[in-house]
Amino acid sequence: MAAAVDLERLLSAVELSCACCLQHFTEPVRLTGCGHSFCRACIVTYCKGRQRAGCPLCREGFELKDLRPNRELAALVNLVLKEVQGEELETRHEPGPSRDVACNDQSSAGRRPGEKEEEIWDISKQLETTAETIHLLRTDLSKTKEYASQIKSQITKDFCCMKEYVERQERNTLRFIEQEQKAAQQKIEETIHQLCVEMNKLTDIKTQTSNLSERHRYKGSPSTVDKITLDEKLNVVKTAVEDLKRKLEILLLEKYARQFLPAQPPDLYQEKNVCSLSPESAAKNPEPMISSPFSQWADDVTFDLTRVYERLAITAQNRKVMVSSYPTDYEPSPNRFCISQVMCSQSFSTGCHYWEVITKDSDGWAVGVAHEMIGKRDKLGRTEHSWCVEWLGPKKQLSAWHRDKETLLHKDKPLKVGIFLELQKKTVSFYSITDKEMLLHTFEINSSNPLYPAFWLYSLERNGSLTINHTNCK
Repeated sequence: MAAAVDLERLLSAVELSCACCLQHFTEPVRLTGCGHSFCRACIVTYCKGRQRAGCPLCREGFELKDLRPNRELAALVNLVLKEVQGEELETRHEPGPSRDVACNDQSSAGRRPGEKEEEIWDISKQLETTAETIHLLRTDLSKTKEYASQIKSQITKDFCCMKEYVERQERNTLRFIEQEQKAAQQKIEETIHQLCVEMNKLTDIKTQTSNLSERHRYKGSPSTVDKITLDEKLNVVKTAVEDLKRKLEILLLEKYARQFLPAQPPDLYQEKNVCSLSPESAAKNPEPMISSPFSQWADDVTFDLTRVYERLAITAQNRKVMVSSYPTDYEPSPNRFCISQVMCSQSFSTGCHYWEVITKDSDGWAVGVAHEMIGKRDKLGRTEHSWCVEWLGPKKQLSAWHRDKETLLHKDKPLKVGIFLELQKKTVSFYSITDKEMLLHTFEINSSNPLYPAFWLYSLERNGSLTINHTNCK
């Protein structure tokens, strides 16, 4: 009797009949979208001739490939059928009233499910969805760990290769210097020996010719000894090492630009005199500081991260700008240039100001000053409120530009350019800096607005850089 009651509760809570054939499920399948179940043969017949159909109960679209076997429901149907068959065998040996009860049970089993069935179905569906979500999240977590491990391994491998290369170059360079030093030492010792022999010969000649009125001039004078060029060879090595450093810096910026970019842009209106630099900062200067007649007006200028083209990378405490093979990860800025130009953060509206730019590492460049409102696509020297001196690599010529007018200067390429801005006289002058200053060109300025140091780099297909140099204060 208790088994019959449990069976009746089960049949009232779970729908075991197909909505298409109204019979107990045969090989039940479930639609992945809405979760409703039907006999496989019924739903295949229902979809015959259609690639996509709507669920017979809720009209949610599905395709035959969305069918999934409902093994739990199949097992439940088989269990119920066995129980029903067992009860029918028992009722055949019982009196009429019991037969009526069995009929009532069967009629109860055939009735439509109610709210309780829907609640159980919703809970089951939620459990299934949650389990699938957990499985997907665990799969994603595993993939993320594997990907991160691969990236870390690749970066470690890259840096190991770079370190091995640098160490190998260091060993080779030191070995070369040692060999050259030994060779030079051997030459010097041989020269000293030759000079000693020559001195002995000269002493003998002097003794033999002491009574002559004119002294015999010996052809093998020490002045004919060739000068040893060790310094020149060492300078070649030093230049090669500096070139290697520059290439490695460019490589790091191209592959790991995000990690090496400054995290915080400098104050846009910071004006700081170079005389206040700490000894630690001075030790990091790219070139030795040379006293200049203009050093009393020297200013500490730095590149502005909000006014630089995305294919130009800024390093060395915002004092060096170089061409990058890939766009850098700068913060969005409405003032960012759309061409390969950059401006400094500092501006000048009164007084005298001076700064220097190292240009030897670029085949094409322009240095000058510009008004703050220069357009994002306006090239330096081609507008009314910008002035510059420009070296164009392919043409191998130096020229001055203002208002799109070119003035050829007929000078060699300067390796360092000094810019002297005299706002009282309304002039800006450009100098080639070597052992002394050589005037390249002077512009008269017709603007009363604040002016910013501005720069342009030619050809993004080549590696080039400009560096703001420190200038000593008198």
